[in-house]
Amino acid sequence: MNHPSPFPNTGSPSNTYDAIVIGSGISGGWAAKELCEKGLKTLILERGQDVVHIKDYPTATKNPWDFAHRGTKTNALKNGNPIVSKCYAYNETSAHFFVKDQQHPYEQEKPFDWIRGYQVGGKSLLWARQTQRWSRYDFEGPARDGFGAWPIGYHDLEAWYTYVELFAGISGNYDQLDTLPDGSFLPAWEMNSTEKIMQSKINRKFKDRHVIQGRCAHLTVPQPIHIQQGRQACQARSLCERGCPFGGYFSSNAATLPWAQKTGNLTLKTNAVVHSIIYDDKREKATGVRVIDRLTKKVTEYFSKIIFVNASTLNTNLILLNSTSRRFPNGLGNDSGMLGKFIAFHNYRGSIFANIDGPMDQYYYGRRPTQPMMPNFRNVHHQETNFLRGYMTFFSAGRGRIQANGIGSKFKEESSELGGWHVSMMMQGETIPKKTNHVRLSDEKKDDWGIPQLITSVAYDENDEILLKDFFNTGSEMLAEAGCKDIFTYDSHQAPGLDIHEIGGCRMGKDPQNSILNEWNQMHQCKNVFVTDGSCMVSTGTQNPSLTFMAITARAANFAVDALKKGTL
Repeated sequence: MNHPSPFPNTGSPSNTYDAIVIGSGISGGWAAKELCEKGLKTLILERGQDVVHIKDYPTATKNPWDFAHRGTKTNALKNGNPIVSKCYAYNETSAHFFVKDQQHPYEQEKPFDWIRGYQVGGKSLLWARQTQRWSRYDFEGPARDGFGAWPIGYHDLEAWYTYVELFAGISGNYDQLDTLPDGSFLPAWEMNSTEKIMQSKINRKFKDRHVIQGRCAHLTVPQPIHIQQGRQACQARSLCERGCPFGGYFSSNAATLPWAQKTGNLTLKTNAVVHSIIYDDKREKATGVRVIDRLTKKVTEYFSKIIFVNASTLNTNLILLNSTSRRFPNGLGNDSGMLGKFIAFHNYRGSIFANIDGPMDQYYYGRRPTQPMMPNFRNVHHQETNFLRGYMTFFSAGRGRIQANGIGSKFKEESSELGGWHVSMMMQGETIPKKTNHVRLSDEKKDDWGIPQLITSVAYDENDEILLKDFFNTGSEMLAEAGCKDIFTYDSHQAPGLDIHEIGGCRMGKDPQNSILNEWNQMHQCKNVFVTDGSCMVSTGTQNPSLTFMAITARAANFAVDALKKGTL
């Protein structure tokens, strides 16, 4: 139990701000942008190094032959980092943006692959950039199914979705689906000929299922707001995890942080490892943040009127659990004992592969940053299966080149020949938040900064297994209807965490007895602390989460500013 600070108070007027934001990733960047635009002197605390847009993307324009191993994931990278090397984006070209296994260890009570990016911009430099709004059914479904209740609905976020889409730049079609609301879109990427054939056949056969083109945070046709940000059209290079010098996809580095800096209200502190949030028992509010310098281990305290915690789901839980005081001996705002509980994630275990007799006289070009998808069609309006909730699917069709033999002109000619069409489909399944799926602090192990290590205790359950089987059955059925053959299914058995969509632990709710935050992302028992990253989420939905993080953050930040002006914080 941490009572009054064991550290010397090194705070001073120069360490005092209107607002502090912990973390500079997707949600932290949005918090900083909104707070700075509204006139608040805002400090961002980032535990990693600085990454300046364009300047600090060292591999962004390198050719394959510029790398010692042609940019591959080498045995040395894999053997030295068995956890992070499982991530699809981790390789010789991008390893500098990932936290290595030994840099910030944690204890896996149950297997959990924690993928992290400690630098300015966080994982916004590494995300897969797929962006879909949630529908009303994603917010309403958990309460109907009995595993949680959102204090907000789609109507509360609709305008904020539009707000962040216009700034970030989201490409997509206007599909007019109740299950996946349309947004404010830039022109969509195009399906190839075989995907269009599959789309037509599946949509015709299954009236409750809709194959549409994926929506993603890539600038197809930049608008004036994007030009003002200094961003340009996506070049479809498919080198996104290196950092994009064009700003073709949305990241904190290319968009929100430079926008905040232009106001003159932003201060950015890097190498700032947050130890805890300081709570004043007499004032009954948080007064600041205790920070340990990553390199020197020097302790400094920063003070502010409001604090936004956006350290990413598990690190936010770690910070809050470690923020103890006489008033909150079990973690800040944790009277209910719910802090660290109800962690959930997306089930990515299922994939289906097949061949298809596509048009042999047609091909495609470019490296498209998205693929066709299908919104969830299971248990949308009511419970209809022997499992709860459902899953979204993504698929793509492509042609590879024939494996050539020999050398010289014969090899060159054979290498230019295309093979047949192949298809792959994957699932993104909703897992049920459970109290038993949790994180907590170690009583024994500490990290290099004297902070308790995090213990992860998160696992699949029977519902996940049944849902996976349903995907295999229905996915195979749809592919067969689309004309596929040689269909086979694959269960990766990957651990939770590798989806990099973990949520919960500091969830929103109306009842302080079973939630930590209210409908405005304020702590029930510490009103000047806001949490708007994945830890605030009640459930995962079936969609990718980042667009919802952005909308929730913009909404909460504007509420916080209004509350400050009214004197209610």
